[in-house]
Amino acid sequence: MLAALLLLYAGGPAAAQTAPHRPLAIVAELDGIIHPVSAEYLRGVIDQADTSGANVVVIVLRTPGGLLDSTRDIVTRMINSRAPVVVFVGPAGGRAASAGFLLTLASDVAVMAPGTHIGAAHPVSGSGQAMDSVASEKAAADAAAYARTLAEARGRNVMLAAAAVQESRAFTDLEAVQATPPLVDFTATDVDDVLRRLDGRTIKRFDGRTTTIRTTDIETRRVEMTRRQRFLSAIAHPEVAYLLMTLGMIGLTVELWNPGAILPGVAGALSLLLAFFALQILPMNTTGLLLVLLGIGLLVLELKVPSGVLGVGGTIALVIGSVMMTGTVPGVTVGLGFIVPAALAFAIIFLFLGRLALASHRRPPVTGKEGLVGTEGRARDALAAHTTGYVLVRGELWRATSRSPVSPGDAIRVLDVRGLTLDVEPLLASTSHGESS
Repeated sequence: MLAALLLLYAGGPAAAQTAPHRPLAIVAELDGIIHPVSAEYLRGVIDQADTSGANVVVIVLRTPGGLLDSTRDIVTRMINSRAPVVVFVGPAGGRAASAGFLLTLASDVAVMAPGTHIGAAHPVSGSGQAMDSVASEKAAADAAAYARTLAEARGRNVMLAAAAVQESRAFTDLEAVQATPPLVDFTATDVDDVLRRLDGRTIKRFDGRTTTIRTTDIETRRVEMTRRQRFLSAIAHPEVAYLLMTLGMIGLTVELWNPGAILPGVAGALSLLLAFFALQILPMNTTGLLLVLLGIGLLVLELKVPSGVLGVGGTIALVIGSVMMTGTVPGVTVGLGFIVPAALAFAIIFLFLGRLALASHRRPPVTGKEGLVGTEGRARDALAAHTTGYVLVRGELWRATSRSPVSPGDAIRVLDVRGLTLDVEPLLASTSHGESS
């Protein structure tokens, strides 16, 4: 019995050392614009895969496009990843357009779900301004060369990769798989199907090395965005950033014309700060911003010099500037159906509240010292140059003096207020004085 225990003890560590290591797959999902926050997230996923000894990284991708600089950052990290990187365009109905097409080309294994498409990667100006023909040709040639480099290194269709950039061509899953050579390796329905079909597949890495992927009994570990990344990614969208900016301007307008409301001012300031933060992540179109500021300036002038032309011009400048500001992310457009109502709402609220405020400023005061001067009343006591008595003004009893004699019951007018004493004059005297003059 003792001998058996000793043999079991001696074989325990050896058995543990020879136990098979269960393969690990790191799975990440990117559904949205490719920008610096997206790049930070995917770089962190690959870093985690490297440190955890994962056998494969699967990136589930759905994107309308994004910024080329961020795409290059992701591609560089994918190429230098220790574990093979699989880009899965899915599920069905998804797309990897523009910058997403380049990520698909750069992956070690490219997979598409049925009913998805990739391509349309022609570059546009990140500032939202139209490029001249020379600049457009240079940008397209540079992006096409980048796509050809990735496709050639991965053994994919170089001609179609270049056509997606220079001719804005897009490809369905069947077109991408059936091309010769193909643009993607195979189609799959979901991540589990991807991992099942990867088992035993030998792939060529970017540096020429070959490796075989083993996915039998593989463990999948999903890596989500951090709360900070989810928050920044949510506001780093041209539509959201513009909405925050509009709400911020409306909130500050309400607070400006109605001081003391507090809530509109606080909400407006927070919205503007979030909008400016989002515009730091996204490329900024300076001309668009200047047009928005010009529009606000014209609306202010419309309040001072009502003409209608200034208001219409300011609203048009707001709309044009907004279109230019929100067109800074390639592949992502904000429709006029969103911009025009938001700009019109801001202009109407600004002019409406502004005119109400100016009208209230022009209205004579009705409270305080200024509100009493010129008010009419009736004397209760007799008043003389050096005697005081009491008068009724607005139903209140006030102590008063008068330079001209006033009899009880006479109508009087308030000339000045000194502390709690009114300087008054007979109403008939002031009227006759006005007629004689």
